[in-house]
Amino acid sequence: MSALNAHDGGAGITTPVDLRSDTVTRPTQEMYEAMRAAPIGDDGLDFDPSVRALEEGVAGLLGKEQGLFVPSCTMANLLAVLAQTGRSEQVLLESTAHMFTSERGAATFTGLFYLGVRGQRGAMNLNEAEDALKGGTHKLHTGLLAMETSHNNAGGTVPALDHMAAVYRMAESRGVPVHLDGARLFNAAVALGVAAEEMAASADTVSVCLSKGLSAPVGAVLVGPSATLARARRLRRMLGGTQRQAGIMAAAGLYAVQNMVTRLSDDHRHALMLSTQINQLGLAISASQPQTNIVQVDISKTGLDSLTWVDNLERAGLRVRPWGADRLRCVTHRHIDDDDIHRAVQCFRAVLKTGPDA
Repeated sequence: MSALNAHDGGAGITTPVDLRSDTVTRPTQEMYEAMRAAPIGDDGLDFDPSVRALEEGVAGLLGKEQGLFVPSCTMANLLAVLAQTGRSEQVLLESTAHMFTSERGAATFTGLFYLGVRGQRGAMNLNEAEDALKGGTHKLHTGLLAMETSHNNAGGTVPALDHMAAVYRMAESRGVPVHLDGARLFNAAVALGVAAEEMAASADTVSVCLSKGLSAPVGAVLVGPSATLARARRLRRMLGGTQRQAGIMAAAGLYAVQNMVTRLSDDHRHALMLSTQINQLGLAISASQPQTNIVQVDISKTGLDSLTWVDNLERAGLRVRPWGADRLRCVTHRHIDDDDIHRAVQCFRAVLKTGPDA
């Protein structure tokens, strides 16, 4: 039984299975030891040696010149935007991308316009993207194009490498830099069976999150060309993102990227197990077929909205997140094992039995 979802036999209490996000993962004992033993300095003054090791390590892993350690992937994405655009330009994204649906509040102080184009399973429509890139008298100039993999709102889908390459060539031909929101980049690479560097090749800058499936406690890394990263480093200070003895956290992140990537396939297997077993419950609910570790559950035919489902499932012993009015999101991670998946399915079965049509 997993550490976070174990039965407490003495108290007769069972800890809920937590599928809200892979951000609930906690560091491994090896990460704690790496944090304890990390050589540290003042990263705002003369660099922190453990931070530098993380930045160089991730940059090398993704085939880029430099890296920058930041508190969150949201900040990494924002820095990528700010470092590569000018005011009154537009940022082009697939219309359900996380940067568009959840992070474009940054446009309120960047002086930029975020433009979403239609997509399918997280892959933007190439014709619409090309039309937006053309610009013209009555159109804003595109300062940056951004892609995402794995794609959160599309249920953890992974756009094909040839699609990403086509988008990159299209943007490059017009002198537009490309950013890749790779918060779950390593999940995507594992799903396709390729090195993460192959995916990063279709972008000028790439962000990766350390605190999701990789289980580090906090942080993200932005990688890209030296000149771009120099601008991003200056902007990080302006945003209050400079940290001092940050090597304590960076050491955990370095351990994560070096040791936690291959085990992500376990999370993908558990997601597929969850999807398969939910779909065996009947026609009232249906689960997406996951490529990675995210499963979306359509509950539109049950007569209960997503918030009611979340409440009912939590009372039954399962924690999930609402994803719109008629959909739930479940994310598997290191603290979930086979028994937890079976428990989660039992919770779905129990709520179905007590629904309005039961």
